[in-house]
Amino acid sequence: MTTTVEPAVAVHSADEPKWAKCPGCAGLTYLPRLRRDLGVCRECGHHGRLSASQRLGTLLDPGSFTPATTRYRSVDVLGFSDSRTYTERLRTARERTGLDDAVVHGTGEIAGRPVVVAVMDFSFMGGSMGAAVGEAVTAAAEIALASRIPLLVVTASGGARMQEGAISLMQMAKTGQAFARLRREGVPSICLLTDPTYGGVTASFATLGDILIAESGAAIGFAGPEVIAKATGKRLPDGFQRAEYLLEHGMLDRVESRAGLRGLLGRVLALLAGGGAVADSGEGSDPVTDPAVCGAKPAWDAVRCARDLTRPTTMDYIGLMCGDFVELHGDRLHADDPSIVGGLASIGGSTVMLMGHQKGHDTRELVRRNFGMPQPEGYRKALRLMRLAERLGIPVVTLVDTQGAYPGLGAEERGQAWAIAESITGMSELGVPVVSVIIGEGGSGGALALAAAERVLMLENACYSVISPESCSTILFGDPSHAEPVAEALRLTAPALLRLGVVDAVLPEPAGGAQAAPAEMAATLYRGIKLALDEQWHVGPDKRREQRFERFRQIGRPWASEGDQDG
Repeated sequence: MTTTVEPAVAVHSADEPKWAKCPGCAGLTYLPRLRRDLGVCRECGHHGRLSASQRLGTLLDPGSFTPATTRYRSVDVLGFSDSRTYTERLRTARERTGLDDAVVHGTGEIAGRPVVVAVMDFSFMGGSMGAAVGEAVTAAAEIALASRIPLLVVTASGGARMQEGAISLMQMAKTGQAFARLRREGVPSICLLTDPTYGGVTASFATLGDILIAESGAAIGFAGPEVIAKATGKRLPDGFQRAEYLLEHGMLDRVESRAGLRGLLGRVLALLAGGGAVADSGEGSDPVTDPAVCGAKPAWDAVRCARDLTRPTTMDYIGLMCGDFVELHGDRLHADDPSIVGGLASIGGSTVMLMGHQKGHDTRELVRRNFGMPQPEGYRKALRLMRLAERLGIPVVTLVDTQGAYPGLGAEERGQAWAIAESITGMSELGVPVVSVIIGEGGSGGALALAAAERVLMLENACYSVISPESCSTILFGDPSHAEPVAEALRLTAPALLRLGVVDAVLPEPAGGAQAAPAEMAATLYRGIKLALDEQWHVGPDKRREQRFERFRQIGRPWASEGDQDG
């Protein structure tokens, strides 16, 4: 079989129909325009299904696809027959599509970067997975592993192929193990889920990629919606099992329109290829590591400055410091928590996994971000991204700015304390460099969950404490009116915490605070992160973990009593 990649805009004969009904809005669509729009309806945005060759044409650089030399074809080992024999169905599917089976795999390029691809074709027996599909996907993973080139799998499937019985079922394990090998060896994998992706494909390789992207409007799930509605006797929510619904529920990293997919994949591949030391920008102030150099200032002034709504947020610093940033979403369990943002970022030509608390500057964003107070899903998302960084050998940078973890009923029911504990411990176990910066408020365990790093920096006017001054005052005095002297007693300022060894360096702020000159502050933050990462580039993973352990092991040691003492 010779695989021909169809161009994004196909050429058709003059006698073909010019109009068709859109499955999304039922409106009439002019076919030549629909083809120019890559099969996307201009009226409702419905994304029509593409063949494997059309999909390759929309994603890969023109002329870059090389099909794999080995071809896989399913055979009827069970002698399966319904109204027709399985052999007859296979023959018909091959004649109609020109394919050997429901997957085309090979190598290509996106934005000039090499990638191994495996693309499913729904028109071949509903994209169902039998032995040939499982073998082709596994072979693609093995090519990626041997060449250490990222793997891109594009799914479109109704699930397992019934006509192959248990042999089809076993392909779920085969493909899953192939992805597990990629994870162990740190070879990136990206899964692009398109309409529809269901059953054993969703429950195996389709959802095992390091990064999960879905095409807009794609239907994705395990059991079909009709099956679920019948089994439960309940009306399903609007948008149920659609890509956007799954993004909201934490199951996907991104949802992207067809027109934006190639650009997004190009950016991701570029970030995955970025490595080495962060370039020196030649700007910004040096971190202060000598407590004697840090001037004392009223603690309450630092608290007020740290809480200033005009102060730069994590997203502000990302915009000022990063050459590119691809946000990744979801905890893969329940939801995506917008109070923590994270993703792949380019800082000075080097790729890091950058994440941080996000508050906002106005009421609408503050409410949407839950005032920067994470739910359990936020910490689980952060830990998921940290572990992804570990697999890919990417440093982790965190920016801390929260009054604390959200103390809500739902948060407690979903394990807030457990999520924080796992985030702290998981962060401590990372073998890649980890740098944390307190950029605003550092509120208790909700802050520490993103700050268990071997290098902890703190902006000059930030604050970091086990409890807020108001809460401490209320507990001790019955009301929050003593917050100002309590703030002083808590020693929550950057200079005080540098003396205590809680932070390793203080980043000077411009006159008037970071909010007075965000670009200047971003340059200093960039420099602080660069210098902290430079200290870790030549340290091995085991040594780095040991250094991180010893850093926290020493905190508080001079004040801890040993043995039995009176009083």
